[in-house]
Amino acid sequence: FPKKKQECPPLAPGAVRRHYLVYGRVQNVGFRYRAMVAAQGLELTGWVANLEDGSVEMEVQGPPEQIDRLIPAITEDSHICVTDLRCRELPVNPREKRFAVRN
Repeated sequence: FPKKKQECPPLAPGAVRRHYLVYGRVQNVGFRYRAMVAAQGLELTGWVANLEDGSVEMEVQGPPEQIDRLIPAITEDSHICVTDLRCRELPVNPREKRFAVRN
């Protein structure tokens, strides 16, 4: 039997993809887990990962208003202390279906 082609969910109108580098006290404080839970709650896709230098890298995709709500949801915690946040726009990935924690 031929395999049925799996359809990708439609992107929200005006969806964007952003790449973040987050510096400060962002490892071993639940940052990646908070990012995943918040992103899923906001129906965003992407991923988050720790980097060897102690920072966190994250790509997030969805409506810009939802992404703008994500960052405060992650960083408003007494254990997390963001000292620098760098962001750049990326092309949207229409095949992405969920938000995941990497490594």
